[in-house]
Amino acid sequence: MNVAFDSRAARDCRGIGRYAACLLDALRLAQHGEIEETHDPRPRRSEIYHSPWIDGALLRAPMPMVVTVHDLIPLKHRGEYLRSGVRLKMRYLAVQRAVRVIVPTTVVADDVMRVLGIPAERIEVIGEAADHSFRRRAPDEVATVRQRYHLPDRYLLWVGSLQSPEPRKRVAALARAGRSLPLVLVGPTGPWARELPDVTLTHRVPDDDLAAIYTGAHALVFPSEDEGFGLPPVEALACGTPVVACDVPAVREVLDGRIELCELGDMAALMAAAEAASRPAPAPLLWSWEDAARATWDVYEDALRAPRMWRGAALASRPRRGQMRSQERLRLGH
Repeated sequence: MNVAFDSRAARDCRGIGRYAACLLDALRLAQHGEIEETHDPRPRRSEIYHSPWIDGALLRAPMPMVVTVHDLIPLKHRGEYLRSGVRLKMRYLAVQRAVRVIVPTTVVADDVMRVLGIPAERIEVIGEAADHSFRRRAPDEVATVRQRYHLPDRYLLWVGSLQSPEPRKRVAALARAGRSLPLVLVGPTGPWARELPDVTLTHRVPDDDLAAIYTGAHALVFPSEDEGFGLPPVEALACGTPVVACDVPAVREVLDGRIELCELGDMAALMAAAEAASRPAPAPLLWSWEDAARATWDVYEDALRAPRMWRGAALASRPRRGQMRSQERLRLGH
């Protein structure tokens, strides 16, 4: 089997980029077929086209198309995405024409069925994972990285993109929340983030340094009000660091029992729980990118066998509620 994979997504500074890069490597290692990186918006020499983000979804794909939908946050928080409304509508119309849609959680699967009208039999839930570089680091490595980025001995940590403000991430509220431990923010940084009070910004760092920063943190705080999966908590646990997060459905689905969940929007409770966190942290997820790659190759096989009426044709009508497959029949691997 020959698969064209839109590797443009791997350059994205958000979790989408992490997903695309890690999955692409794992797909190649699995050796179940040939993976061809493509930057061409209309690949023509493969049997399957996989867009690991909605930006690569095609309205008229020349072959069976698989699209990964990480979340439907732009549709659920329209006020934050007003300037890109028309473009997003076209992207989601293209997603509706995919032969198979991959999502990271059953929470996103339910959104895709309800909002986009895509039937359950065309959706596959495949969990994400921590990259192999995210593992507990030795004390001397942690000390070196602390010195490199001028970090205190004890600190709370947040990881993500700071290039532009996203209200649902609640970073500004996190920075203003009362605390006794310093707060370190890691990720690509825009001008607005430099105005946040009483925080340490590291900007974007290499993965080995990030693993040491995770390892050295007292706890990871994750205050988001909405997520499709939530990779930073998964990465933090892989580095042996406790996690405290707001109780949003996708994070609870992935990590319930492994992290402490606080009431949505209660920054005081979130900070208090983070400062009270203790080690050892619960065990990390066993699910790996190799597992995700095997499941994705299965999706490609299914896409080749899909009825031709699904290939490049928009869904005529949304399924009735009774036609939707229950979440229990969707598979989340972790």
